[in-house]
Amino acid sequence: MTIRLGCTDMNFSTKEYFIRETYKSIRRNGFMSFASISTVAVALMVLGIFLLIFLNTNNLAKHLESQVQVSVYMQDDANQDELADMKTKLEKMEGVVKVAAVSKAEALQRFKERLGDQQKILDSLGGDNPFPNSFDVQVKNPDAIKGITDKISALPKVETARFGQEVVEHLFYLTKVMRFGGVALVIFLAAGTLFIISNTIRLTVFARRKEVVIMKYVGATDWFIRWPFLLEGMTLGFLGAVIANFFLNISYSALLSTVHKTLAFLPLVPAKPLMTYVTIFMLIIGTAIGALGSYISLRKFLRV
Repeated sequence: MTIRLGCTDMNFSTKEYFIRETYKSIRRNGFMSFASISTVAVALMVLGIFLLIFLNTNNLAKHLESQVQVSVYMQDDANQDELADMKTKLEKMEGVVKVAAVSKAEALQRFKERLGDQQKILDSLGGDNPFPNSFDVQVKNPDAIKGITDKISALPKVETARFGQEVVEHLFYLTKVMRFGGVALVIFLAAGTLFIISNTIRLTVFARRKEVVIMKYVGATDWFIRWPFLLEGMTLGFLGAVIANFFLNISYSALLSTVHKTLAFLPLVPAKPLMTYVTIFMLIIGTAIGALGSYISLRKFLRV
């Protein structure tokens, strides 16, 4: 092996030497390289799975927040003109996104659908409709729902306005836990992945410690020694990320297909462009962690 002592300039011949040494090293340490790539692939696959879980959980939280609405029940003596006027006022109210009028007949029909086979209990009503005219009001910002509800309650001809305060508060708490917990978990897994990869590459460096010592002894600079290992770590990290992305893309597509057939109401994030971003992210993370793992592993032997 020819060593260019003290070489600090990244000229073409030096780059060619680094690339050649990286390729030779990966081939020479075939089993260790395979073990490193496999470890990186598994670690990144686990990280990718939890990243997808976090992104879909966050999407679900947004979906649930968008479903929060105020139910406005009108007084029985409100006539059609007053109902139309109320709808206009609600639509013009700040923070309101959508207003849907629900007639007495429509409310009764909804209740019958919920009862299903138990609709006989309505016979005791004698044909009367006990449901009032109402409005379903969707708000832009769920955090402002209480203030909007209070304003609506003060309007004329409004019997009551409700938004299920306890349910909404629990929902907001749950979505915050899901988001912050998801971020913390992804960070923890990323740190764990770095630890695993760093230790795996450290085994590779340890197996070649004599080579490093000899290169130091004959006068090679630290960076001249470090670059082939960094490129090797980046290559192993990149290849591990490619394998992880392959299985993640297949698994996520299969999951979407299954969910759409059985749980179509569940709002999962579409594969495109999500998996494109995830793939790019995983490739960058894999390459970066491979380089960082190599750098950390070499510090002990180079005594930087």
